[in-house]
Amino acid sequence: MASIVMFCILAAVILGSAVMCVTTKHIMRSVTFLLFVLLGVAGLYFLLDYTYLGAAQISVYAGGMVMMYIFAVQLVSKRTLQGLVERVKGCRALSYALICLVGLATVAGVQLKNGFFSVLVEGKEVPMQTIGEALLGSDKYQYVLPFEFISVFLLACIIGAIVVARKEKEDK
Repeated sequence: MASIVMFCILAAVILGSAVMCVTTKHIMRSVTFLLFVLLGVAGLYFLLDYTYLGAAQISVYAGGMVMMYIFAVQLVSKRTLQGLVERVKGCRALSYALICLVGLATVAGVQLKNGFFSVLVEGKEVPMQTIGEALLGSDKYQYVLPFEFISVFLLACIIGAIVVARKEKEDK
């Protein structure tokens, strides 16, 4: 019972922070809400007793959020970071809710098609070895190659941000 209550709390934090992350116009608030989303996902991993994945989630993604803070402070002017008032119009909130419902229907349709809910009702648990083989395997439907592409892409993004943030010295 306690795990269900904890799951509901984490799910509410994740959903609320995700909605606020995409609806806010201020970069620092958006990054902060994204940090809460990633920490909530790490909490879900810890709730499932996947401590390694939870620790990796915190160290890799929360560390990435710290880097985003640094780049946001360096790349955005002081006046932009000091916005205090933010208004959400009713029609905008309605369109956000409609987009969220379409996304929820899509995810639920995929889950129903693949039989995820039947596995959930039966109470089967996926062993950690299976998850590890799926993440680090190079066969079909395994993810080591996409992880490598993402790491190269993130490295290119960091280098690009450094180039943009660097001030060119004028030659006299």
